[in-house]
This record gives sequence, structure tokens and C-alpha cells, in this order.
Amino acid sequence: MTPPRPWSALLAQELRLAARHPGDTLAAVLFFVLVAALFPFGSGPAPEALARLAPGALVASALLAALLPLDRLFGADAEDGTLDQLLLSGLSPAALAGAKAAAHFLTTGVPLLLATPVAAAMLQLPVDAWPAALAALGLCSAFLSLLGTAGAALTLGARRGGALLPLLVLPLAIPAVIFGAAAIEAAASGLPVRPMLLLLGALVAAALPLAPLAAGAALREG
Repeated sequence: MTPPRPWSALLAQELRLAARHPGDTLAAVLFFVLVAALFPFGSGPAPEALARLAPGALVASALLAALLPLDRLFGADAEDGTLDQLLLSGLSPAALAGAKAAAHFLTTGVPLLLATPVAAAMLQLPVDAWPAALAALGLCSAFLSLLGTAGAALTLGARRGGALLPLLVLPLAIPAVIFGAAAIEAAASGLPVRPMLLLLGALVAAALPLAPLAAGAALREG
């Protein structure tokens, strides 16, 4: 079993690197807010129309924004040889992938959650539904971080991997979009939210062991 110290050290290193180079995080947050800001122009400023669009728009915008840094998740380390050193360090490939997924969630998913109230206000989502939106987007972001890590490992070294990665990940993320939007819509309508959040939690629980193992196998073969 992999000792926890190398894993936590790698996670801390990833967080330090993200803090020194915040461009990816800032780009994802700005993309999220700007995409949410486009919906009022496309559907008109009527609060009723925006409120109907808000659940799906929030989830889709957040997932698309979270995709932006994924093509560099392993790519930068592969280019400078760091990835080879990490694979030879004694840390299992699955644990390495798990650390990368956790770092992606903390450096991209969490900032997107902090920007959610701004996007929700632009889309005229009722304030009462904001807690459910945060919970749903948090679970969706965690799910995408896991899926995206596996996708980034599978497309590492492929020609036009940056274009192939969304085509691989987005179809698998459709259940998260459905349940996340349904949870936000239920909260806005005063209906129970817990069933949808439990389904999202089940998706995260299923991806938590499987995605790092798939990513580790791809890294090992690569």
C-alpha cells in the first residue's frame, strides 16, 4: 500500500505550482462567468426565461470551464521529464493520478464554486436555490476532476490530444449534468433535492477508485 506521505507531498507540490502560476485557475473562472453572462443575451433578460435556463446553464458552464486546464494536467510534467521521475519515485501510478485529480479539484473546482453566486445572480437563479447549486456543482466538479484525470492520461502523447480530451470526457459527464441540473431545478421549485445529490454522490463514489486506476494504467503503458 502506498504510504500517505509521498502522496500528500505531491499534492502539496501541485498546489504550490498552481499558486505560483494562477493563470489556468483564473482562465477557468473567467470562462465560467463569461459563459453564464452570455445566456441573458441569447434568451433575453426576462427573469422567468433565465430562471428556467439557469440550472442547466450553471452546470454546463462549470464543466466546460473545468475542462480548460485538463490538457496540461500531465502534459507539462511529460514535457520536462517530471512525469518519468514521479513514476520511478515509488508512488504508484494510480496514487499519482489521484493526487493530480485532487489538485485539479482544489485549484479549479473550488474557485468555480466561489464564483457560482456571481453566475447564479446573472442567471436570475433564486437565492434559496444557491446552496443546492453549490452542492451540485461541487459534486459535479469532483466527478469531472476524476473523469478528466483519466481522460488526460489516456490522451497523453496523442496527436491533438487537447481536442480529443473533451470528446472523450464530456459524453461520460452527461449523467452528472443531468443530475446536477435536476438538483438545482428542484431547489428552485421547492422540491426535495436530496435524491439528486445522492445520485451525484454515487457517481463520485464510483469514479473515486475507478478513474485513478484507469489513469494509472494509461500512465504505466504510456
